[in-house]
Amino acid sequence: MSVVSTPSQTPLEPLPADLLQDAAATFGLLSATVRLHLLWLLSHGERDVGTLAEETGQTVPTASHHLGKLKLAGLVRARREGKRQVYVLDDPHVRHIVQLAVQHHQELSGEAGRRSRGA
Repeated sequence: MSVVSTPSQTPLEPLPADLLQDAAATFGLLSATVRLHLLWLLSHGERDVGTLAEETGQTVPTASHHLGKLKLAGLVRARREGKRQVYVLDDPHVRHIVQLAVQHHQELSGEAGRRSRGA
């Protein structure tokens, strides 16, 4: 299938390979269910590791492992509050991507349910 350019469309500049690789790496991080769940929770407010582990059904070491990967990638940041490590998702782009993806599938699930009930 070829893309036909119409007079109203501006031809797109080629994307640099490193930009595409970085974007793909972000999607790779989001492809793990537990990491997507962690980011979904953090998109609604900061949380400590224990709370995140409990809310995702993971152990604290497992949640910490995944949070470490997200932190290394620059998707979350952490701060210490006494003995607690509190994580924050403060990148509005990542927040938007995560919320859009989850909401999209919530809507698809609702539509599938309505279709199966004959609505």
